[in-house]
Amino acid sequence: MLGARSIGPLLMRNLFAGGAVDQSGSRSGRRGRTAAVRAGVLALLWVAIAGTAPLDLTAGSIAVALATVALATWASLALMPPSGLHMTPVATLGYGLRLFGQSILAGIDVARRALDPRPLPAAGFVLHPTCLPAGSVRSAFCTTVCLVPGTLPAGTDSQGRLVVHCLDVAQPVAEQLASEEARFRRTFGGGGDV
Repeated sequence: MLGARSIGPLLMRNLFAGGAVDQSGSRSGRRGRTAAVRAGVLALLWVAIAGTAPLDLTAGSIAVALATVALATWASLALMPPSGLHMTPVATLGYGLRLFGQSILAGIDVARRALDPRPLPAAGFVLHPTCLPAGSVRSAFCTTVCLVPGTLPAGTDSQGRLVVHCLDVAQPVAEQLASEEARFRRTFGGGGDV
């Protein structure tokens, strides 16, 4: 079940899902590539926080930065192994821009419903059969489904279908979810966890 506490870790898990696969598809190649991507992101984060002033670039501070990035990369690989997501920069950017637009539409929809004096339409739950495997790939998809206006994933049922709370079950929510999952699979591959 997805609660308010799980959203932050899901976002971090998906940020560091790392997931580009080398041409041979080998497990060690994928792990090395994921480690390089994560180390790069962590190094950029270190520079953004510490700065690049001349006093920040002493040998000691660079050594501390490298050790910290190496330790953080090792910890991230131990705690969150590479997932089955196959991310490419162009596809990920396009998907991110689409999610940005959807988040604006979702915000407008929530504001409209909050300010509307009429009672809410028939709220309820919709079951969505998914082809995505349980784990970080499905969690990443659930994170994006939160941005579909009027929906919030609430977990899975005993048959592995997503249980999605909807503000209006009369809307074509099932079709929206199927379309969103197809787009997610085209963008990220939607393969299984490794």
